[in-house]
Amino acid sequence: MKGKTMWAQLDIDKFEEYISQFPIYEYRLLDADRIQVRERVRTICKEECERFGTTWACPPAVGTLLECEKRIHSYEKAIFFSSVAEVSDLMNMEEMLSTRHEHEALTEEVASFLKKEGFDIFILSTESCDICDKCSYLEGKPCRHPEKMHPCLESHGVVASEIVEERQMEYNLGGNTILWFSMVLFRQA
Repeated sequence: MKGKTMWAQLDIDKFEEYISQFPIYEYRLLDADRIQVRERVRTICKEECERFGTTWACPPAVGTLLECEKRIHSYEKAIFFSSVAEVSDLMNMEEMLSTRHEHEALTEEVASFLKKEGFDIFILSTESCDICDKCSYLEGKPCRHPEKMHPCLESHGVVASEIVEERQMEYNLGGNTILWFSMVLFRQA
């Protein structure tokens, strides 16, 4: 196709035109088989995160680290991207977390584009799912919204800061800004 850049059957020009209408700060295209999964992230989840064992979006519900790695590597490619949010006080966790919903909407837009282009997708996003006030995982029942629930990057052992460093992206803008990161994995349907 003359004049078009193709990447795993993804029309990059069309993708860039689409995402230019959204406040995505940076993005990188990744080969999914090169995405590394780290045990140390899972250890931090287990020892330090209050969401561990309480939601379908977190370990152990997402599967073993080996299962997560196989899931990631079953896709061909990934789009890893960030968006910026500003808050009045970085120490105000409630205010900080309230900004993530805008990033989640961007994540849905990227995923929607890829679906419309005929790809199977899998989303790894920010933090743990908070769609429901009380996750059905605690009741031993299936997820109420499996099409909307996205595990976080860390739940699958992905270290965002490693990708950021390797791909020469910004990780900290200073001031009262927050960078949120998501990854949409995709493969031919």
